[in-house]
Amino acid sequence: MSMNHAYRGPEELRGVLPLFPLSGALLLPRGELPLNIFEPRYLAMVDDALKGERVIGMIQPDPETALAGEAEPALCSVGCAGRITQFAETGDGRYLITLTGIARFRLAEEIAAVTPYRQARADFTPFLIDFSPRAGEDEVDREGVLRTLRNFAETNRLQIDWNSIHSAPNEALVNALSMMSPCSPKEKQALLEAHDLKRRADVLVAITEIDLAKAKNSPNPLH
Repeated sequence: MSMNHAYRGPEELRGVLPLFPLSGALLLPRGELPLNIFEPRYLAMVDDALKGERVIGMIQPDPETALAGEAEPALCSVGCAGRITQFAETGDGRYLITLTGIARFRLAEEIAAVTPYRQARADFTPFLIDFSPRAGEDEVDREGVLRTLRNFAETNRLQIDWNSIHSAPNEALVNALSMMSPCSPKEKQALLEAHDLKRRADVLVAITEIDLAKAKNSPNPLH
């Protein structure tokens, strides 16, 4: 989904972001993440974002240290800022929104906020490559990604729209498959933190091949 505002660098983003911690959720630059918002504090966050630049920082609770049920869990060190590009009310108090990814950030410092939601200073400088659409596409092993996707689809008996897959540019293909991948929060974080598109594609292939090997050797396969 295209955004009306083209972000060309960190200077076009505020240094302090509202945070939406959500385990297993992965947002990548120019990727689209649909969200169902129902908690009061995050309804307030969306209301505030819509009054301003419509930017929210998606970040995962740290799977290594966060404890289940914690009100304020420890957070991963890297997240991704996204702009609200779709918004709808449901009539029962919820919001349905879509975030379109802008750029990843390193969590520099969480601030003491008076809002019901958490906020933090974000450092975008380690991820300047994210502001250049389709950067590094030529380095991606596209055939390797497609081969692994075919194996995954066959193993899990999935129907794939191959026409859309073959027409997708490498960035859109790798990022969409990474965001949709049914992998663990820790693996999602590895995909997020991969330095560039080639490394993300390599991580995605490695994760998928490990899962395929486990399924092949399982005495009780799911399919």
